[in-house]
Amino acid sequence: MTTKPASQIGSAGQLPRLTWLPDPPVSPDMQEQFPYISRAYVILEDHFRSRPDVFVGGEGYLCYSPSDIPNAPKPDCMVATGLEIPPAEITESNGYAISEIGKPPDFVLEVASKSTGQRDYTDKRAIYAGYGVVEYWRFDHTGGRYHDAALAGDRLVDGIYEPIPTVTGEDGVIRGYSAALGLELRWYEGGLRFWDPTTGEYLPELTEAKAQRDAALERVRQLEAELARRQSGG
Repeated sequence: MTTKPASQIGSAGQLPRLTWLPDPPVSPDMQEQFPYISRAYVILEDHFRSRPDVFVGGEGYLCYSPSDIPNAPKPDCMVATGLEIPPAEITESNGYAISEIGKPPDFVLEVASKSTGQRDYTDKRAIYAGYGVVEYWRFDHTGGRYHDAALAGDRLVDGIYEPIPTVTGEDGVIRGYSAALGLELRWYEGGLRFWDPTTGEYLPELTEAKAQRDAALERVRQLEAELARRQSGG
């Protein structure tokens, strides 16, 4: 999240419509959580980059109204779709106030840590259900030492969370489908990946995307060199 004063002009040159929210305290386990949180954010941000109605964020307060901040959680990652307010304005507000934005997030993800793990699958589960968060997922890179499961999700049905089915394959991959994202979440060897059923592929991580780009550039270089050789009669 950003840290901009409430009086700062928004990206469209207008005074912000959303209340600026302060930075929440940093988790004592952030160093352990950060690699998983940052990967999830970057992957989902890239996946939804062509959707102007989708906000991807995290590490800021999620509250019903700005006055609720003292008791508000700070999700590690959240996604909201079908928004009328530009996502950039939500980013500038440094958090997510449901009453001002007009709807709760569709997807919230919490990454397990020693200090917050138990609260993720108890207190926060009740809080997010009360907020109307459509899906709430938990990922534990330890395989269940901090959470009650390595990978678990809930979907809101008539105001109550019902577990989303997960299966464990012979390859050790735990799979669960997120209808909110249209993607599968997969736990494998302590990592979290997102699988796109429409393409039959994982959403690329940054290092994979860079490797694919470098390989494509190398192929272009080789083709250009071969074309130049033929034109020169070599």
